[in-house]
Amino acid sequence: MTDGRPRLGATTRADAVLRQLELLVTHRLDGLLQGDFQGLVPGAGSEAGDGRVYRPGDDVRRMDWNLTARTTVPHVRETIIDRELETWLLVDGSASLDFGTADCEKRDLALFASAAVGFLTARQGNRLGTTLATPTGTITRRPQSGRTPLLARLHELAAYRAPDATEGTPPADLTAAMDSVRRVARRRGLVVVMSDFLEPRDWEHPFRSLAALHDVLAVEVVDPRELELPPVGLLMLVDPETGRRVEVQTRSARLRARFAAAAANQRSAIATALRRAGVEHVQLRTDRDWLQDIVRFVVARRRRRAGRPVPAR
Repeated sequence: MTDGRPRLGATTRADAVLRQLELLVTHRLDGLLQGDFQGLVPGAGSEAGDGRVYRPGDDVRRMDWNLTARTTVPHVRETIIDRELETWLLVDGSASLDFGTADCEKRDLALFASAAVGFLTARQGNRLGTTLATPTGTITRRPQSGRTPLLARLHELAAYRAPDATEGTPPADLTAAMDSVRRVARRRGLVVVMSDFLEPRDWEHPFRSLAALHDVLAVEVVDPRELELPPVGLLMLVDPETGRRVEVQTRSARLRARFAAAAANQRSAIATALRRAGVEHVQLRTDRDWLQDIVRFVVARRRRRAGRPVPAR
């Protein structure tokens, strides 16, 4: 482990990496998610609690119309958090995640975030299920509680590698995987989707369907070289999904500017689509402290839900 970030090397055993991750998560996030928070984005609960005045950003599905009519002021009904939350991890198995130029690959980063969610879920005694989206279909493991099933699921995610890219090879179908999770996750809970979201954005409708029942968090994994090109001369770029190759001259300032503008537009479109779908969104980068980014996200979400301003980063 370097600079507090586990690396997945060829000779690194997955169980050792997962032990390091468990120590990182429990040490860095200890006490942060206590109280009413059962996870990164907790389920809203199913038992009715007290009513309170509506605040901008509240879920309109929790409007208490009877109390609103009596007081003539919009009110929402709080819910009592379920003590056994069902959490689903949906991990994108596309070949585009087998890329990284900083501290780790994007697939490693997806594993680290999955481990953070999993260990926090296990500590509360909640159940965790996983779905891995691959080019040949989905691999689903039903929710179970306890550390042993959690480690087994994380080992499976750590061991997976996308098949070699060839022309005509389809990417992992994230849309079909989300539909699969929606069918099997019948109890209200938390769904966390790990992906770079680079495939065509036909996942907006499935996200909406998931968000109608669950709290949904989209974790976007990004590498800095996907946002800008360094001026290093002639580069051979390879599409990891199809194996297609193209040569680019990175010494061209105009080309680098066009690339950066296109990448910024792409990421903005992804964020807009996720916002329209009504899901939470956090971006993790391979060149940043991913745990600190998760902490910032949780703190900001707490402030929004409490109606307090979120400090500018």
